[in-house]
Amino acid sequence: MMRQTLRRAALAIGLFGLAACAGVPEPDPTIYLVRHAEKQADSPDPGLTPAGEARALALAERLSEAGLAAIYSSPYRRTRDTAAPVAARTGLSVTEYDPRALDVLAGRLREEGLTALVVGHSNTTPELAAALGAEPGAPIREADEYDRIYVIRLRPDGGADSRIERYGAAPLP
Repeated sequence: MMRQTLRRAALAIGLFGLAACAGVPEPDPTIYLVRHAEKQADSPDPGLTPAGEARALALAERLSEAGLAAIYSSPYRRTRDTAAPVAARTGLSVTEYDPRALDVLAGRLREEGLTALVVGHSNTTPELAAALGAEPGAPIREADEYDRIYVIRLRPDGGADSRIERYGAAPLP
């Protein structure tokens, strides 16, 4: 909360200053959605593999200049571990969400109007994209697709402009 207040105060000096200080949402915030990075297969709540750790660092690099104001993660180790380097780089805390209540999260993201990262799963990430009004694309391949990033710009009219990109290196064999 303090970081968001400081960020808004800093924006007061810049282009969006007065609106940000008044608590008005940022114009056209961007939501970044990713599936967790490569996971180990050794437990019910696995951590990341070395390739997954490298991908999480690549995500932090990719989003270093994105202007994030919030980070969300499902309550699983692999998603928290994917979000951790981004949180460390930005100084933001990670807020957990219920992956079974994606409509609630979508509403919260729209209401807050902040640029945010959401780390989820192969099944929940496309579903959240759709709940935000974005094209979900083809299903995420469970076995080997960890590099998809949805870039969703929320419009004031309730619509969304979106694209799907890739980030990080190809998975290790």
